[in-house]
Amino acid sequence: MTVSTATAYGQLVFDVSEPTWLAVQVAVARRTGLDISDRFEALNNGVPLTTQELTGPHQGRQHLLHADPGPLLVTYETAVTRNAPATVEPVTPEQRIAALLPSRYCPADRMAGFARSHFGRLPNELERVRAICTYAWEHLRYQADTSGPATDAVDTLLAGHGVCRDFAHLVAALCRAVDVPTRIAAVYAPGLSPMDFHVVAETAINGNWYAWDATRSAPRTSMIRIATGRDAADVAFISLLGGQAELTGMQITVASPDDLPLDAHEELVVLG
Repeated sequence: MTVSTATAYGQLVFDVSEPTWLAVQVAVARRTGLDISDRFEALNNGVPLTTQELTGPHQGRQHLLHADPGPLLVTYETAVTRNAPATVEPVTPEQRIAALLPSRYCPADRMAGFARSHFGRLPNELERVRAICTYAWEHLRYQADTSGPATDAVDTLLAGHGVCRDFAHLVAALCRAVDVPTRIAAVYAPGLSPMDFHVVAETAINGNWYAWDATRSAPRTSMIRIATGRDAADVAFISLLGGQAELTGMQITVASPDDLPLDAHEELVVLG
């Protein structure tokens, strides 16, 4: 039986001050078990732009566009239908290596002493991940506008607050520091309040990938993957590739026609 999962609508407004190339990463990833009906549109000075869709790792999608000075309006809307349960994804050797290395926002090597003293003696991957997610939930305060593009997991641990990407970066850095491969996923999250793009961590448990949300802001089973990578540098919804443009407005709406499931955030959950 086919069950509708969610609809999503996003609108990004930019003020372009000089000719600019942008990569926009807001489209739902084409994962097994999902039927996706969507539309991506970019208007520059009221004129439709030609965009190029690029397929990235884990079936993620980016749209490459070039904008001239003036207003730029990017609109994305989608209806996603799940026609099969999310399937467990095995961890490949290449993925395992990449997910254990330090990265720009997850400097696991700088956090090894803290991570090993707090979580390194736990007997297995699952217990370490649960303890790290609980630590982040209990010790970080979710607070908007308290971190920026330079904030990494060390900054977040010391500050004690952040937004979803900061929670995910801290979980990823601490997990990698105790030998648990971890990556980051950008998602649409029905039930999130206030509504925004959302970021969660995925860890390797017994050779498979499972999702964790240390903010506990939305049920994981209803989340829809946009992009996957080492940290926010890989899953950013907008990347400026040349020129100058300022994001001046953003609206994100995600809705589910069904009642959202409960999530205790302790069990293994596969992200589609």
